[in-house]
Amino acid sequence: MAQTPIQLTTFFSFFIFLSSFQLDPTTVHGLSTNSTTTVLLDGARPAMVLPLFLSPPNSSKTPSNLHRHLQGSNANNSPYARMRLYDGLLLNEYYTTRLWIGTPPQGFALIVDTGGTVTYVPCSSCEQCGRHQDPKFQPELSSTYRPVKCNNGCNCDNEKVNCVYGSLYGEMSTSSGDLGEDIISFGIQSELAPQRAVFGCENLETGDLYSQHADGIMGLGRGDLSIVDQLVEKGVISDSFSLCYGGMDIGGGAMVLGGISPPSGTVFTDSDPVRSSPYYNIDLKEIHVVGKQLPLNPSVFDEGHVTILDSGTPYAYLPAAAFAAFKDAIMKELYHLKQIRGPYPNYNDICFSGAPSAVSQLSDAFPPIDLVFGNGQHLSLSPENYLFRESLSAILL
Repeated sequence: MAQTPIQLTTFFSFFIFLSSFQLDPTTVHGLSTNSTTTVLLDGARPAMVLPLFLSPPNSSKTPSNLHRHLQGSNANNSPYARMRLYDGLLLNEYYTTRLWIGTPPQGFALIVDTGGTVTYVPCSSCEQCGRHQDPKFQPELSSTYRPVKCNNGCNCDNEKVNCVYGSLYGEMSTSSGDLGEDIISFGIQSELAPQRAVFGCENLETGDLYSQHADGIMGLGRGDLSIVDQLVEKGVISDSFSLCYGGMDIGGGAMVLGGISPPSGTVFTDSDPVRSSPYYNIDLKEIHVVGKQLPLNPSVFDEGHVTILDSGTPYAYLPAAAFAAFKDAIMKELYHLKQIRGPYPNYNDICFSGAPSAVSQLSDAFPPIDLVFGNGQHLSLSPENYLFRESLSAILL
């Protein structure tokens, strides 16, 4: 059995069945939605599923125009878009899907992002965009492209001619450009016919967005510019979507825009659609390590938009008190491993040697953990769900 250093970095992964909610980096920023155990991909291990559903309405707190109720969605009568996912956490630290825009179609590799709403691609007019996987979008070559003209419902450019967008991310990278409308196609696996939708035609990108291999972002969050919300508003899909991410050694996966029957063994948890907008959240109350509850006040997870889900980031972030308790509990179970220096000198990584290198054998060295939600539901995570392998010689917790 090969032995390899194991580095610990808070990382959780799920197969996520999303109904209508959204997330924000307030308490647990970017609980990553990357499934590691799915029968759809390797046929050997059961899928881990974590659907969200709206909390029961109370008084006037719940607005009347909420979307994506998992229960009661018209999954059997509406078409859906089934799309492949590519890449993975070990390759690029994100997952992408293919989307086609325009007539004739121009293809793009887009990061699937439940933490953002705008879908955008680099435009041919962009002089400050990096070199990405595909050529820039050329609106002049699409017979169906139309700019979104300035109106009371959008931010306008300085000339008050076109609508514009701007996005700022946690690592301080930015994207901005004009809003346009065109035909968007979802690939040959999709039952859903191509649809007109609004997207961003990018004119400027900075930071990681400039250097990344992927072309742009596919926004799955809740908001008027979200691809999901636009399709729901048109009535062409039912009000839910699903993501299934491959595991550490698998990558890839699948995405479905529209309703499908929830798999058996599904763990449901509530989301507050008012508090979470424009993000998706989960009602996390407790974390257990080897069946023992971490000594935390549940209110530590109950600030801002509470615990949020963000498929656009590979890491999970805990409040300082929660991370300290989590780390201490894990360290107590790893007395048989030798702690070594991590691969990043600027960060206080937690790294060990002496653990098996095969993902399937990580449970021999690392303990299981459980997430407990406000409705009492438990979701068990294997070590692969909270470890991140930096290389063949290092895995992060």
